[in-house]
Amino acid sequence: MNISQAAEQTGLSAKQIRDYEKNGLLPETQRTLNGYRFYSENDLVRLRFIANARKVGFSLQQITRLLQLNDDPNRTSRDVKALTEQHINELKQKIADLQQMLNLLQSWHCACQGNDNPDCSILSGLGEGLNENAKNDGEKRGHC
Repeated sequence: MNISQAAEQTGLSAKQIRDYEKNGLLPETQRTLNGYRFYSENDLVRLRFIANARKVGFSLQQITRLLQLNDDPNRTSRDVKALTEQHINELKQKIADLQQMLNLLQSWHCACQGNDNPDCSILSGLGEGLNENAKNDGEKRGHC
């Protein structure tokens, strides 16, 4: 099947497929006589694997390692689990960082009068930087 059909079958764009091939995640594909890429069922399985790994946030480097493990009949599930555990911890840290940002912004938003007065706690907060009291206030309030 050609790249458009492969893209449709996997939910990836043709550009993503070409990029994955360029980055070595997908072996160089066969070409038709007129030079078009031709994708086999094995290529589609690999592309779906890559697409699913991207959906859960694995980096290209991590996907490369996962593909190596997937291709290795002597792999251990311990290695796969360790890689996934590391990724889960990174995601948890990102979530914590985002929650902290949300709390701080929420506290500034709640303190802003939102009226015709030029004073605005959002602009003041951005100008002053991150202060612990504002972070804690945002956590307590959750919303205005």
